[in-house]
Amino acid sequence: MSKFEKQAHKSHNTMNRKLTSGILVSVLLLLFGFTTIHPEFQNAFNSREEGDSYKVYALKLPVTLDFSGEEVPLNAPDIRERLDKELLVNTYWQSNMMLLLKRAHKLFPTIEAILAEEGVPDDFKYLAVIESGLENLRSPKGAKGFWQLMPGTAKEYGLEVNSNVDERYHIEKSTRVACKYLLKAKKRFGSWTLAAASYNRGMYGTHKLLDKQLVQDYYDLLLNTETSRYVFRILAVKEIMSHPKRYGFIFEETDLYQPIPVKKLGWDVPIANIAEFAQEKGINYKLLKIHNPWLIENHLNNNSRKYYEIAIPEEGHY
Repeated sequence: MSKFEKQAHKSHNTMNRKLTSGILVSVLLLLFGFTTIHPEFQNAFNSREEGDSYKVYALKLPVTLDFSGEEVPLNAPDIRERLDKELLVNTYWQSNMMLLLKRAHKLFPTIEAILAEEGVPDDFKYLAVIESGLENLRSPKGAKGFWQLMPGTAKEYGLEVNSNVDERYHIEKSTRVACKYLLKAKKRFGSWTLAAASYNRGMYGTHKLLDKQLVQDYYDLLLNTETSRYVFRILAVKEIMSHPKRYGFIFEETDLYQPIPVKKLGWDVPIANIAEFAQEKGINYKLLKIHNPWLIENHLNNNSRKYYEIAIPEEGHY
């Protein structure tokens, strides 16, 4: 093949690639209803050359790291490897981490304020992140809410849990219960890191392991896979969410989910029909349930005349 023919062949291939990328962009526009597309996205298609490939980079570990003021011994090879694993997993699961960053902007102010009031270090907000992804989830084992509280633990610490009301889904009340547990664990173990580990392993289970292995530090324990990863997942999420740009997460404030102002309505009598109640308050059933997920059914029994606070979103936000 002559030099001219090679050049013509290369130009033909380039044209085909650009035509293909243009078709792909058009398909995306049709499928997803985009009316505009960012120039950098368009250029990424048009400028790709044969042989280009997606690159995955190793991450530089932080020089120092702490949890609630307690230093992580990064000089130990096994500690570095365990942290590296969780940093890689959480950095390269990009969609999940971006969602966590968006949700955190909406929910962290509430959690941070309660942690501060209860005397629990701010780093424990990341425990809620790894427990639930900052969603009101239900686990296969029956744990529920942002803090994934089991029914027995929730009741022990004063939450109402039944088929009509489940306060594990109440972000303020469940956060205060998590704080009570963590303060009790800190008093027992003398370490916030061990308190965090016990949130996963249980206080009794953690104490039993310390006694068996004759150690006093979380980082000296040989643990099962779940608890071994647990604190390092918290550390990795803390590191990434504290320095998102360092790990490739780029966004503007307007991209993040915003907290919705609410007014709290005191209530101490039954509600026969929550859908009708919502309409009386100027909203609908969906919005009332979004802001009060602890109301499980379409009515509130409340035969005991317990005092509740029902959140009603302020006007103009929906």
